[in-house]
Amino acid sequence: MSARPVLLVASSGGHLTQLRSLRPWWQGRERVWVTFRTPDAEAALAHESVRWAHHPTTRHVGNLLRNTVLALRTMGARRPSAVVSTGAGVALPFFVLAWLMRVPTVYIEVYDRIDTPTLTARLCKPFTRLYLAQWEEQRSFMPTAITVGPLL
Repeated sequence: MSARPVLLVASSGGHLTQLRSLRPWWQGRERVWVTFRTPDAEAALAHESVRWAHHPTTRHVGNLLRNTVLALRTMGARRPSAVVSTGAGVALPFFVLAWLMRVPTVYIEVYDRIDTPTLTARLCKPFTRLYLAQWEEQRSFMPTAITVGPLL
């Protein structure tokens, strides 16, 4: 049996770009990406293992439920070693399920939110094992976070 993959979950666009910038960390690991099927995401992840999520997710209960089913299927097929996300809303069902399965979760607050946490960070907080901040100022609302510096 092969190694358990890292699950990299992010909305397409800037969230996905920030996760992709961690390439030196994830390139040597087995991984599965979860993001929205957009032209930029398809191009960026052309040679990767991808599960396409449903969007929009913010305040869209139907797609939250669809993404919860996707999380159940994705995580049930091969239990990941960790779930890592920069948000946005697509992360929530994966973090909840990871917490229930005792799979470590890592939430990286996005580059452009310095004074207040994102909605996704607030929703994922109870299910997050490790917070990473890109700016020291983000620790004012995430005091246990480790500042890693800007990813972009």
